[in-house]
Amino acid sequence: MAEESGGVTFTTVSADDWLTDTRASYDAVADSYLDFTREALAESPLLRGVLALFAEAARDVGGPVADIGCGPGLITSHLHGLGLDAFGVDLSPRMVELAGRQHPDLRFHIGSMTDLALADDSVGGVLAFYSIIHVPDHEVPAVLAHFRRVLRPGGVVMLGFHVGDRVRLKTEGYGGHPMSLHVHRRPVERVAGWLRDAGFTIEAQVLLGPDDEVPGGMLIARTGS
Repeated sequence: MAEESGGVTFTTVSADDWLTDTRASYDAVADSYLDFTREALAESPLLRGVLALFAEAARDVGGPVADIGCGPGLITSHLHGLGLDAFGVDLSPRMVELAGRQHPDLRFHIGSMTDLALADDSVGGVLAFYSIIHVPDHEVPAVLAHFRRVLRPGGVVMLGFHVGDRVRLKTEGYGGHPMSLHVHRRPVERVAGWLRDAGFTIEAQVLLGPDDEVPGGMLIARTGS
């Protein structure tokens, strides 16, 4: 089922192959995405500030920090610069290849947040920076359970996501390359509820660009000690 709004098609998510679509889409746009995001942090002191909050909390826990959905490694490298032992995981092989080329001193791995190949209690922090936006609602609790499983006691998770309450089908992006994946906008309260259900306690909530068409939601949460 689909509806048109402002020239954009909004649909419900019914396909079971969303992981395949997401991987293929980001493989296709990876090089353009790198160029598109290269200066994103330099141009946004507020984003840097929120990431600094996460880094401070994760540093207190100790241990490595996983950047899940790391793309070409910009945020992973930034976390490393903040003193964290950060490594990246991404579904797209091309993204991981570019990340390793751009940041040869850091570790990057191909993997899925739906089947996270990390040991239990192995990391002090998990960052999912706008990488849950393609995950269907019914899959999010399982993803957060994986985050909870791999975190050490007292470990910290930070989620970044688009705020709203609809899903759109993205068919083109980053230099006009074809894509085929769903982009979810979610109320902050819904995402916070999923975190609480997964055993996290919310410690910080930030809304970036509340007057923008699509605000950015940031939630920092902690496991029990």
